[in-house]
Amino acid sequence: MPNSRNARIRDGELLASVDLGSNSFHLLVARCEHGEPRPIDHLRESVRLAAGLQADGSLDAAHRKAALECLARFGQRLASIPPERVRAAATHTVRQLRAPLAFLRQAERALGHAIEVVSGREEARLIWQGVVHTLPHSRERRLVIDIGGGSSEFVVGRGLEPELTESVQIGCVASSLRFFPDGRITPKRWQRAREEIGMVIQQFAGEYREKGWREAWGASGTMHAVAAIATAMGGDAGAITRAPLRRMRDAVLAAGSVHRIALPGMNKDRRPIIAGGIAIVEALFEALDIEWLGVSDGAMREGLLWDMLGRAAGHDPRTTSIHGLAHRYGVDLAQARRVQSAAMRLFDTVATEWQLDARAREWLAWAAWVHEAGLAISHSQHHRHAWYILRHSDLAGFNTLDQQVLAAIVCNHRRKPVPELLAALPDRLREPVERVTALLRLAVLLCRTRDATTWPRRVGAQANGLSLAIPGSWQRRHPLTLADLRNERRILREFGLRLVLESH
Repeated sequence: MPNSRNARIRDGELLASVDLGSNSFHLLVARCEHGEPRPIDHLRESVRLAAGLQADGSLDAAHRKAALECLARFGQRLASIPPERVRAAATHTVRQLRAPLAFLRQAERALGHAIEVVSGREEARLIWQGVVHTLPHSRERRLVIDIGGGSSEFVVGRGLEPELTESVQIGCVASSLRFFPDGRITPKRWQRAREEIGMVIQQFAGEYREKGWREAWGASGTMHAVAAIATAMGGDAGAITRAPLRRMRDAVLAAGSVHRIALPGMNKDRRPIIAGGIAIVEALFEALDIEWLGVSDGAMREGLLWDMLGRAAGHDPRTTSIHGLAHRYGVDLAQARRVQSAAMRLFDTVATEWQLDARAREWLAWAAWVHEAGLAISHSQHHRHAWYILRHSDLAGFNTLDQQVLAAIVCNHRRKPVPELLAALPDRLREPVERVTALLRLAVLLCRTRDATTWPRRVGAQANGLSLAIPGSWQRRHPLTLADLRNERRILREFGLRLVLESH
């Protein structure tokens, strides 16, 4: 499998992460010191993106404008940092958009960097990485909870490894708007919020309680806000416990309106969304039997930095995910290695002429490893079965776009291409994905005999094509493969590529 496209990050280098959350956007800049990210600058803006999400999946103009202006300001701070040292990730609200690519095109232009959309479980994994690196080392299991603006993430794990991850669509902004839409807070509305939020958490609470943990920790703004209020109301410093949680709930109910909430230790900008946040915390304390919950300074933005360092050092969870998927679906690993080896030889020959970078090399290697995953379902249309598996599996380390790319390559590795899968990709990725797909198609054809038979290794590259020099003796021994290659010339023309078969 390939190493990360990033070279090892040296001490003194700057790296940055951008978290496009449903409530706040964060920019974190760090310096690598002794293999760890040391924060040197942090910007936060309360964009409240979730409040702009309309019922039809669109984003209203005001929140779109606020988001783009914020990202443009972040982009100014990132101007001196190399693109390969920046990771920007969008979460729940962008996942919910009907047409996320339209927003992302504008957002990437404003920021000046690519923005990946992460799944809920991948968000949870990154949060875990950000939190556990800020806590003292422990061999005991921990529970980590992050309440965002549109979703909440729950993780149980030990050491640096998450064991259970879950993401649910309950967040402080969304819950405040849903249960208290006109700002009025009544006991009846509060009870409804508690019950409905509790029902969502109960879907996985039993499994989490059975797994067990010794410590519970919260992350991000809502947890910090509730902990600050709890401390001001007589609770443990930097933690949330049941008694002050009850007192703040009673104070919110006594206020009767979002606009009249005045809790000690609360920043005024939290007033519109604090009721939904407290209701979520109260519900999860009940559903998960929590008595004490500490608050960590780590969150997804720190997790992105740690993940970047890990990839650069060769510890890439995406490789583990691909290997795990191959084993889960009984992939013929010997054949996967043959196809991958052939694909890598082809790639290394044409990469410069075709302007393919290390990221494209990763796509090709991963696709070669799991291109036959669909055989576990049926030989007929197995490339389409593999597409479904790759598109809908939880693959740790992958963002949603990389999974979409990987699925499109695998689906198009045989038979007639499916152009709509390629058309759905961002414009900047379409050509490299088509070219990687062409290389995988050729590698699969050249390894069709599923044995150690050698194939024509004299490969030439042109800007929009490649040539295979085929000895006459090889052609006589492999008439079926030769026929496939001749037919492939027509298909590759759909990708704008020319395949030349030279006899000698």
